[in-house]
Amino acid sequence: MQNDNALALPMANPSDPLGDFAAPAPMGGMDFGGGMGGGALDMPAMGAAPAPAKSNLSGKAKAAIVVRLLLNEGADIPLESLPDDLQIELTQQMGRMGLIDRETLHAVAGEFAEMLDNVGLSFPNGLAGALSAMEGKISRQTHSRLRKEAGVRQFGDPWERLRSLPPEDLAELAEAESTEVAAVLLSKLDTAKAAQMLVHLPGPVARRITYAVSQTGAVTPDTVDRIGLSLAAQIEARPEVAFDETPGQRMGAILTQAAAAKREEVLNALDEEDEEFAVDVRKSLFTYALIAKRVSPVDVPKIARVVAQQDLVTAMAFATDEEDVESSEFMLANMSSRMAANIREEVGELGKVKRSVGENAMSTIVNALREMVVAGEIELRSAEDDEDE
Repeated sequence: MQNDNALALPMANPSDPLGDFAAPAPMGGMDFGGGMGGGALDMPAMGAAPAPAKSNLSGKAKAAIVVRLLLNEGADIPLESLPDDLQIELTQQMGRMGLIDRETLHAVAGEFAEMLDNVGLSFPNGLAGALSAMEGKISRQTHSRLRKEAGVRQFGDPWERLRSLPPEDLAELAEAESTEVAAVLLSKLDTAKAAQMLVHLPGPVARRITYAVSQTGAVTPDTVDRIGLSLAAQIEARPEVAFDETPGQRMGAILTQAAAAKREEVLNALDEEDEEFAVDVRKSLFTYALIAKRVSPVDVPKIARVVAQQDLVTAMAFATDEEDVESSEFMLANMSSRMAANIREEVGELGKVKRSVGENAMSTIVNALREMVVAGEIELRSAEDDEDE
């Protein structure tokens, strides 16, 4: 009977004990790192009969022994994260193995454990891991160029890359592809992201894609993989842009800080030159007059805690336009009654405020609001929310 401490692997083909691997290496030549063909799983092969403890084993055979031992012990080894060619080579090597006596098993396991004990520093696996480790440390241009040079397959499952895209980018991608490809893309997304993608598609396009999903029942995994690679390659091929925000968002942020008179002058000029761009800029503007429309009542106390009371008093004393007065009353109505009473009293005592002083106070309040939005402390209501109400 086989010894309980022995390890049984699939039987080898006696006529091909080494398969297509190199000649056996000495036991001490074990190599668990690097690539399969002389690296990571470069572990020696053996025949069908049990091998003695001092038998010569290649690195591939040792890798097969260690993997089989760990699997027998119930270990969860993420072998699927290995490149496809390494998974194939490891499986083929295990198919060539026979029986391993317990002395050889102990020797290989001990050598593997000793190698792990001697590890002082490990590096990311491949270029994908290196780029992940260096993200934020190297320039975006260098990072993007290296990703393109490495190719999409270097970065694992292309569908993971696609699932991380915002819905509007996915919708743009789907519109540019055939209906059948877009249907596969929709099917590979999680339900929430798929629903968001449909929202950003024109009605007729969304209907064609959703109907095409019914025709995807016979699509093979290989086809899905090729579609994922093609779509991910398109994403990687996009040119690197210098700005994260749209032109309208950048101009809106600039004009938000500008004096009211200059802001209106520029916006009126934009209306004459490019009405569409002017609309985009106006959507990105955030001024004191918009506080009542864009800020939730429950967030007003947060603003009152962050902004100095003197700035609130100055801004409210300066507010004379109808929308500015509306924002002042909105904040007073949603802060504590005691603080509101104090501010009203101070506003009455302050009297007329110079334009430069009043606009600086309003800018201070708006800047504090923007910082709170960026920090995630408050969330502004959109113009669409106002229309729904």
